[in-house]
Amino acid sequence: MVGVRRRFALADTAQQVVGGFLLAGPFVVTEEVWVLARSMSFAQAILTLFIVLAVGYGALYKADDRDPDREREVGGIPVRFISLITVSYLSVFILAIAFDAPGTFLSDVSGEVLVSVLGYELDLAVLRITLKATSVGAVFSVIGAATADSLF
Repeated sequence: MVGVRRRFALADTAQQVVGGFLLAGPFVVTEEVWVLARSMSFAQAILTLFIVLAVGYGALYKADDRDPDREREVGGIPVRFISLITVSYLSVFILAIAFDAPGTFLSDVSGEVLVSVLGYELDLAVLRITLKATSVGAVFSVIGAATADSLF
């Protein structure tokens, strides 16, 4: 376990990235996640955000011997926690885009095109569902990211 005197460093973010990507991958390419995301309401997406925040905080500060009051902060929030949540969501979103998961699982969805660049269109309806799928994947990604940060 990591001692309370260990300072947060770039290496910790790298460990979070490894853990976050490791657990995010299977959820990005699973059709059931995208089916769930289609049917989720805005309130359910917000609920998953709170779940990610609670699991992340618990894994970093309750399951380990870290003291959040001893860590560097930005706006009163520990930098390690900000990094963890950012990595958790971005790892899922980046993999979804890299694997073209929205194009694969949401090919029948169309809505208002927000931007068209280099032959790619950013569709608002697809973006909404992709963000919901990202929130589902982040529930699991945060576990991998926090575990990797705590173990190494």
